[in-house]
Amino acid sequence: MGEADAARIAPMFKALGDPVRLRLAAMIAAHSEICVCDLTPHFAVSGATISHHLKVLREAGLVDCERRGTWVHYWVKPEALQSLSALLQSVPA
Repeated sequence: MGEADAARIAPMFKALGDPVRLRLAAMIAAHSEICVCDLTPHFAVSGATISHHLKVLREAGLVDCERRGTWVHYWVKPEALQSLSALLQSVPA
Protein backbone atom coordinates (compact mmCIF):
# COMPACT_ATOMS: atom_id res chain seq x y z
CA MET A 1 0.00 0.00 0.00
CA GLY A 2 1.33 3.39 -0.96
CA GLU A 3 1.37 6.55 1.13
CA ALA A 4 -1.54 8.12 -0.74
CA ASP A 5 -3.78 5.09 -0.21
CA ALA A 6 -2.81 4.88 3.46
CA ALA A 7 -3.59 8.58 3.96
CA ARG A 8 -6.98 8.11 2.30
CA ILE A 9 -7.99 4.94 4.16
CA ALA A 10 -6.62 5.64 7.67
CA PRO A 11 -9.31 8.26 8.53
CA MET A 12 -11.98 5.70 7.65
CA PHE A 13 -10.59 3.19 10.13
CA LYS A 14 -10.15 5.93 12.72
CA ALA A 15 -13.80 6.95 12.32
CA LEU A 16 -14.90 3.33 12.74
CA GLY A 17 -12.80 3.01 15.91
CA ASP A 18 -15.64 4.40 18.03
CA PRO A 19 -18.35 1.88 19.00
CA VAL A 20 -21.23 4.30 18.29
CA ARG A 21 -19.85 5.22 14.88
CA LEU A 22 -19.20 1.57 14.05
CA ARG A 23 -22.80 0.70 14.91
CA LEU A 24 -24.09 3.69 12.94
CA ALA A 25 -22.04 2.70 9.89
CA ALA A 26 -23.29 -0.89 10.12
CA MET A 27 -26.89 0.25 10.40
CA ILE A 28 -26.53 2.60 7.44
CA ALA A 29 -24.78 -0.09 5.38
CA ALA A 30 -27.67 -2.48 6.02
CA HIS A 31 -29.99 -0.19 4.03
CA SER A 32 -29.81 1.49 0.65
CA GLU A 33 -30.48 4.67 2.64
CA ILE A 34 -31.85 5.44 6.09
CA CYS A 35 -33.31 8.47 7.82
CA VAL A 36 -31.57 9.82 10.89
CA CYS A 37 -34.95 9.53 12.61
CA ASP A 38 -34.62 5.74 12.27
CA LEU A 39 -31.08 5.69 13.66
CA THR A 40 -31.40 7.86 16.77
CA PRO A 41 -33.76 5.61 18.81
CA HIS A 42 -31.18 2.79 18.81
CA PHE A 43 -28.67 4.75 20.90
CA ALA A 44 -28.58 5.96 24.50
CA VAL A 45 -26.97 9.26 23.50
CA SER A 46 -28.43 12.62 22.52
CA GLY A 47 -29.44 13.56 19.00
CA ALA A 48 -26.61 16.10 18.97
CA THR A 49 -24.13 13.32 19.75
CA ILE A 50 -25.53 11.18 16.93
CA SER A 51 -25.21 14.18 14.59
CA HIS A 52 -21.58 14.61 15.62
CA HIS A 53 -20.81 10.94 14.97
CA LEU A 54 -22.53 11.09 11.58
CA LYS A 55 -20.47 14.17 10.72
CA VAL A 56 -17.27 12.25 11.55
CA LEU A 57 -18.39 9.38 9.28
CA ARG A 58 -19.15 11.89 6.49
CA GLU A 59 -15.82 13.66 6.86
CA ALA A 60 -14.02 10.31 6.75
CA GLY A 61 -15.72 9.61 3.42
CA LEU A 62 -17.71 6.61 4.62
CA VAL A 63 -21.25 7.97 4.24
CA ASP A 64 -23.05 10.71 2.41
CA CYS A 65 -26.37 12.38 3.10
CA GLU A 66 -29.15 14.56 1.82
CA ARG A 67 -31.60 16.75 3.71
CA ARG A 68 -35.23 16.14 2.83
CA GLY A 69 -37.49 18.53 4.65
CA THR A 70 -36.91 18.12 8.37
CA TRP A 71 -34.89 14.90 8.16
CA VAL A 72 -31.51 13.89 6.80
CA HIS A 73 -31.12 10.60 4.93
CA TYR A 74 -27.81 8.72 4.95
CA TRP A 75 -26.24 6.06 2.73
CA VAL A 76 -22.88 4.34 2.61
CA LYS A 77 -20.45 5.35 -0.09
CA PRO A 78 -19.78 2.06 -1.92
CA GLU A 79 -16.27 3.08 -2.98
CA ALA A 80 -15.30 3.56 0.67
CA LEU A 81 -16.51 0.07 1.61
CA GLN A 82 -14.70 -1.37 -1.41
CA SER A 83 -11.44 0.24 -0.28
CA LEU A 84 -11.78 -1.11 3.25
CA SER A 85 -12.87 -4.52 2.04
CA ALA A 86 -10.00 -4.82 -0.45
CA LEU A 87 -7.48 -4.03 2.27
CA LEU A 88 -9.01 -6.44 4.80
CA GLN A 89 -9.28 -9.25 2.25
CA SER A 90 -5.81 -8.92 0.78
CA VAL A 91 -3.83 -12.14 0.93
CA PRO A 92 -0.05 -12.04 1.37
CA ALA A 93 1.88 -13.12 -1.72
